[in-house]
Amino acid sequence: MGLQVVNGALLACSFGAAPSTFQVLPTNQIQSEEQYSANIMDYIPMTNIMPFGMCMSPANPQVAAATAAAMGVLTPQPCVPNTTAPWTPGLPDVLIANQPALDNASTCMCMWSGVITVSMPGTTTRQVP
Repeated sequence: MGLQVVNGALLACSFGAAPSTFQVLPTNQIQSEEQYSANIMDYIPMTNIMPFGMCMSPANPQVAAATAAAMGVLTPQPCVPNTTAPWTPGLPDVLIANQPALDNASTCMCMWSGVITVSMPGTTTRQVP
């Protein structure tokens, strides 16, 4: 069993330099441990998923341009998350706002090849099947 992800959870990106705080809007209307619970549709960049400090992905056009200008030396640039698909796999048996709930084993892909994971779900006791 995984832990339910809620507002304030900490996220990590495989190409990010720093953790990010997950934002869940009150539209989900379900709370766990006094925070709004997340579902797989909470993947909107700069609304739900905030920047991870500096991006080090060569697939990011800003990083690629800066690296080329530095004669091939990897030059990180400010992160701007670019998630275009929901979290996977989620929990299809547990619905929050008519969508599968988000647990700490789910991942989300950034268009710049980063894998976004949940490092701290924001709950410590709320387990979901």
